[in-house]
Amino acid sequence: MDFVQSIFSTAFGYILPFLFVLTIVVFFHELGHFLVARWCGVTVKAFSVGFGRELFGWTDKKGTRWKLSVIPLGGYVKFAGDENEASAPDQEALRQMSEEELRGAFQTKSVGKRAAVVAAGPIANFILSIVLFALIFAIVGRAEIAPRVDAVQPASAASDAGLQPGDLIVRIDGFPIETFNDLQRIIATSADVPLDVTVVRGDEILTFSVTPRRREIEDPFGNVQKIGVLGVSRSPSPEDIVERTYGPVEALGEGVKETWFVVERTGSYLTGIVVGRESADQLGGPIRVAQISGQVATLGFAALINLTAILSVSIGLLNLFPIPMLDGGHLLFYAVEAIRGKPLSERVQDYGFRIGIAIVLMLMIFATWNDVMHLSSL
Repeated sequence: MDFVQSIFSTAFGYILPFLFVLTIVVFFHELGHFLVARWCGVTVKAFSVGFGRELFGWTDKKGTRWKLSVIPLGGYVKFAGDENEASAPDQEALRQMSEEELRGAFQTKSVGKRAAVVAAGPIANFILSIVLFALIFAIVGRAEIAPRVDAVQPASAASDAGLQPGDLIVRIDGFPIETFNDLQRIIATSADVPLDVTVVRGDEILTFSVTPRRREIEDPFGNVQKIGVLGVSRSPSPEDIVERTYGPVEALGEGVKETWFVVERTGSYLTGIVVGRESADQLGGPIRVAQISGQVATLGFAALINLTAILSVSIGLLNLFPIPMLDGGHLLFYAVEAIRGKPLSERVQDYGFRIGIAIVLMLMIFATWNDVMHLSSL
C-alpha cells in the first residue's frame, strides 16, 4: 500500500506538473516553426511533442502528422527534405523528389524564409512568456513594497559601501527599482559583481558602488542556492504593502519587462560561467525541472504558470545558441550562406551536425550529473 501511495505521490507531485510545464513550452516553440513554415509554403511532414515512438496522433488534411511521442523531453517539426528531427538535409531524398515536391521542400526555400522558419521557434517562446507574465499581472497582480532600507547588517556589502537605514533604492546599474522584490532579484543574481546603486536619502540622490557577497541560501523546499546578498532588510507594516493589479495594456508592458529581465539575468549568469565568475553547478536538466515543477505546483496554479513563463524564456535562449542541431546553429549556417552567396558543402554541414549533437549530449550529461548531485545533497 505504501508503495502504491508513493507512486501516486510521485506522479501527481512531480511528473504531472513537469509534463504540464514542458508540454506547453515545447508545443508553442514547435508551433512557431510550424506556422511560419506553412506561411512560407513549406510542406510539414510531422509535428511531434516528444521524441521516439508515437503514442497517439492524427493526420490533418494537408498531410501533417500531429503526434505525442513517448519521450517527453522536447519536440520537433519535420519538413519535406529533412533527414531527421534536427532538420539535417536529406540530400538523397531531395534528389528523388518531383518538381512539385521540391517546391514544398524546406531546403529549396530562400535563405530568408528558412531563417524566418527557424527563428520563429525561439520567438514563439518569448511571446508565450510575455503573454503568461501579462496574464499573471492582470489576474493575480502582485504585492508591492517600497524598496526602502529598514536595517543594514554590520560588516555587510551594504554597510561597507555606505548604505544607511532609511535609504530608498531607486536604481541599480540602470535598472529602475520599484519594489523591494526588484531589489532582491537583481542582487541575488549579481554575486561578486560591482553594482552602481542609486538611493534617495532625504533631499539627496546618491550613488554607491556595491558588490553583493556570495552566500549559500536554503529555500523553503530545502534547495541550496548560491546567490548574492547585499545585507539590507525591510520590515514593512501592513500599510506599506500595496496589492496592485494591472489593466490589459499595462499588464502586457509588464510582461515584456519581466521577460527581458529573465533574458538579461540569464545572459549575465551564462557570461559569468564563461569568464569564471559563476559556478556551472547551478545548471539543471530535466530532473531538476521536474523537481522544481513539483515544488512550485504546491504554491498554486499561478506559481506554476510563472515557472512555465521562465522556462519558456530559457528554452528560447538555449535554442539560439550557435550550436549546429539547435536553431541558433541553423541560423549560423544561413548567415554564412547569405554572406557567401551559396550554402556550405554537404560535408561541412554533416560535420557541423555531428559536432552539434556531441555538444548537446555533453550538456545534457553535465546537467543530469548536476541534478543527481543536487538530489544526493538533499
